[in-house]
Order: sequence, then C-alpha cells, then structure tokens
Amino acid sequence: MEVEFGQEAYGTQFDSFMRHFLTVKTGNIPNQGEVYEAFKAHARSPDVAKAGVEPMVADLRTFARYYCAMTLGAEPDPELRLAFQDLRELKVDVAYPFLLELYHDYASGDFPKADFLTAVRLVESYVFRRAICAIPTNSQNKTFATLTKAVKKDRYIESIQAYLLLLPSYRRFPNDEEFKRELQTKDLYKFRSRSYWIRRLENHKRKEQVLVDEYTIEHILPQNENLSSAWKTALGVEWSRIQQTYLHTIGNLTLTGYNSEYSDKTFAQKRDMSGGFKESPLKLNQGLGMVEQWDEDAIRQRADRLSTIALDVWAAPKLETSVREGYKSKPAQLGYTIVDHPYLVSGTMAEVFKVFRKEVLALDDCVTEEFLKLYVAYKAESNFVDIVPQTKRLRISLNMPFPEINDPKGLCKDVSSVGRWGNGDVEVGLASLDELPYVIGLVRQSLERQMGGIE
Repeated sequence: MEVEFGQEAYGTQFDSFMRHFLTVKTGNIPNQGEVYEAFKAHARSPDVAKAGVEPMVADLRTFARYYCAMTLGAEPDPELRLAFQDLRELKVDVAYPFLLELYHDYASGDFPKADFLTAVRLVESYVFRRAICAIPTNSQNKTFATLTKAVKKDRYIESIQAYLLLLPSYRRFPNDEEFKRELQTKDLYKFRSRSYWIRRLENHKRKEQVLVDEYTIEHILPQNENLSSAWKTALGVEWSRIQQTYLHTIGNLTLTGYNSEYSDKTFAQKRDMSGGFKESPLKLNQGLGMVEQWDEDAIRQRADRLSTIALDVWAAPKLETSVREGYKSKPAQLGYTIVDHPYLVSGTMAEVFKVFRKEVLALDDCVTEEFLKLYVAYKAESNFVDIVPQTKRLRISLNMPFPEINDPKGLCKDVSSVGRWGNGDVEVGLASLDELPYVIGLVRQSLERQMGGIE
C-alpha cells in the first residue's frame, strides 16, 4: 500500500482513505481526528477479530487499490480514468465511500463497466449542478451514505437514478431548467474548478481530447474598465451595465492560444485576425466567426447555446414517472394519529397547534409530520422539532445544541441534562398565537442547521 500510494500521497491521503474505508465497512463516518481509534474499534469488532488479521489486511489492501485508481490516476481503463480525474477536480471526497463500494462490485464482475461509468458521471453531474446552483454542500455526506443503502443490486443504475431524482429540497438534484438558468448567470471565471468546466465543455463528444491547460481563458468583451470607444459604441449606452453583468459569465468566456494578441481589440478584429475566432478549431469558438457584433444579445444567445450543451455534459437522471413512483418510501404505519392526542383535537391548544403545524410544514417541501405515542415529530433528515401536547401549552423541543440557538427574548431553556420526551437540547413553550411568529423563527433555526444552511 505504501508503494502504491507513493511517499507523498501516503503521507497526505492515507488517513483519508482509511476514513472512507471505515465508512464503507461500519456505516459510520469517523471524525477526522479519530480515524486511528475508529480503525482499532473496527479491528476489534467480533466478526473482524474472529476472521483474523490477514483477511482484514487483505481487505484493506483491495480497497486501497480501488482508492488509488480513483484518486491517484492509477486506473488502467482510459474512460474511467478520465471520469475519476473529473471527480478529483470537483473535490468530491464525500462520494468516495459510495464509489468504493461500486468499484468493489465492478472489480468483482457484478457491475458492468458501462454502468459503473454511468454511476460515476451521475455523481459528477449531481455535485457540479449543485455547485452551479449554490446549494450548500454539507448535507452531501449524508446523501451519499444513504445512497449506498438505497442501491438495489439487481437494478443498479435505475435505483441510483431514482434515489437522486427523489432527493428533497436542499438535497435535490437540480433539474434542467434550474441548472441552465443559473449556469447562464454564474460567475464562472472565478469558479473554483474553472479549468474543469471548460475542459468538459470543450471535450464533450470528442474522441481526441483538447488539453485546455495549453490555452488561456479569453474574455470576448474585455475586462478592462476603461473600454475603448469602439467597444462602448458596439455595446450601446448601457455598456457599463452589460460589462458588469456578463463579463465573467459563460456567454462571454472562451479559450484561446492568442490571448496576448487579442488584448482589448474589438470583436471584429478578434474574429478576423490570423488565428482569430473564424479560424479557431476549438468547439467553444464555434459560431463566433459568423457573429457580426458582440453585444448583449450575442452574449445571451451564446450563453443559451452553451448551457443547452451543458445539459448533455452534466446530464440529469431520466426515469419514467411510474418507475420513479415505485421507489418512493411508504410512510410508516405506526397506528398513531392526531386523535391519540386529545389536547390537539379540542381545548385551548387545538387552534394553536393547527396554525403551528401549518407554519412548520410550509417551511420546506422536505418537512414531514409523524404522530407518535407521546409527541409529534417534524423531520427533514431527522427530527428537528418535536411537540409534546400539554393542557395549556405546547412543549417544543428543538434538536440543536443550546449554545447555538439565537434567542434574543431568552425564552429557551437548556434541557441537555434533563430527561424528557423529544429530541434536542433546547426547549421552549408555545401557549398562544401571539407567540407563534417568534417561536417559528426558533424552529427555522433548527431546520436550517439540519439542512446545511449553517456551515
């Protein structure tokens, strides 16, 4: 393993590999500073200890080979190697436990290469689309951990597609409309994986890959704040707004080997010069040779064309509605309903609860309600607020640490060391509709913490 990682990568990546390996084997993600302790616990678990050291190390060695293939460019298959390179550039570390399991089935002959490649590209599309749509990333470890359990090995790709399509709100797979809209307006020049998206667009459906690192990024409409009079004339009276709005967007960015020659020249000069847009062999420059004037309309038309291509490059899963519906989880039938909570059906708290539940369910599409024997739970990933009905108030438990709650009125109580029904360290009471707006603000904090709104 040391030899295959190499001296530098062994020092910098072996702990990460062990963390992913243990996630696969135990189903739990070890804290970064506790990987060694987690490994010792794994080694001492009854099944592993009974099998002995040699099978455990052999298993470790096998998965280390998979990890090196994915993260260190050691993959022998050229298509998979390129797909893994794209994932590395996107820094999709949280997906590695899931991908290690898939790789194991691929290496064992249980998962065809074409399906494995499709799965890797789906992970790439999911992560890139979410980055473009600026969706917080800190729920992704749970997403991929859950995905591992959702895979049905008799219909691998279908189950992965269904899982991704059914993810709710903040964990969603952005659809084509959202992705295309955000891609057209995103500042892609300052995007952290700038060379990645340019390479993927340029090389889409190319058999011979263009090495984009040999080129530089060109702003067709120049970055110079002091635009020439020719450029101002071409853009019109709103030249300043157009430059600020579109400068770093996909419609105005391309590749060139003539960046110094282009400089701040007019569009016509860039188009018609030797080596200009008319003569460029690059896909990103296709069509520029036929554009007469580079203005707001031209930028928007090119953005629309490139973003349409992007829908194919970073494709979304596609499943028949009937197939997708078949994967929806059925609600648990616990036998409890609102009638099992008399204080919520009639009395002073019935109206308060009616309005409260409406407000909570409206916070996000992913919120679900579950009536239990002694309390009512509202969930996203898990319970974020629980309600214990009482005669004259609703006792509310917020599932978050007490020091993190922002409670200017000081209504919340720290119950971290108190035994009671409900989840979380924060308790607050709700006795009247007048208190509802403030309490809903507290509930929203618990939901947003779970959803990833707080990094």
